[in-house]
Amino acid sequence: MLFGKSLTIDDNELEQVASAARIGSARPFAEIEFIEKLKSGDPEAFDELVTRYSGDIFALLCRLTGDADEAGDLTQDTFIRALKAIGGFRGDSGLKTWLFRIAVNESRNRFRWWKRRFRSQTLSLDQPIGDSDNAVHETIASSTAGPEEDALRREREHLLRQALLALPDAYREAVVLFDIEGFTYEQISKMLEVSLGTVKSRISRGREELRKRLKGF
Repeated sequence: MLFGKSLTIDDNELEQVASAARIGSARPFAEIEFIEKLKSGDPEAFDELVTRYSGDIFALLCRLTGDADEAGDLTQDTFIRALKAIGGFRGDSGLKTWLFRIAVNESRNRFRWWKRRFRSQTLSLDQPIGDSDNAVHETIASSTAGPEEDALRREREHLLRQALLALPDAYREAVVLFDIEGFTYEQISKMLEVSLGTVKSRISRGREELRKRLKGF
């Protein structure tokens, strides 16, 4: 009894309370304070956001588009969109996950824009693909034994970039986010707004496509 009234909470309400508690406890106070500054329009906080995450966002967009100039424009668009949308940020994911979701959406929108105008992108394959794990990582041999080995590694990286860019968008996004960027299934599910099963399926199929394209290398 509480002030003469019984207090009852059904299972759904209990799960909501528990979920909120998990989110709150998992997020450091400094980040909560930082988010509040962003929401209040603090320009220094926004500058810090760009400093913290612009490199990661640019690298992701390079891998998704294969074009450094395009990635630079999309990185700028991502932060402009984030500035406009920060007021609606609920904190159900980390800032980086939220920004990556915006970046992926900006990349998709730009691709649709190009398709509507019947223009094709000029792909630059000179951007470093970065470190990765699992199936993608296995396609690149890390060696510093000599110039021949280094040339072979560069050729494999070149072929991997080509193979990634040839994947359907949905597969490429999932493989890049999981194998290269290191996000979990759950984070990617939130980022792409699809089910866990769909995420796992896209990663599996994307890897299989990569193996076929890179067979013999």
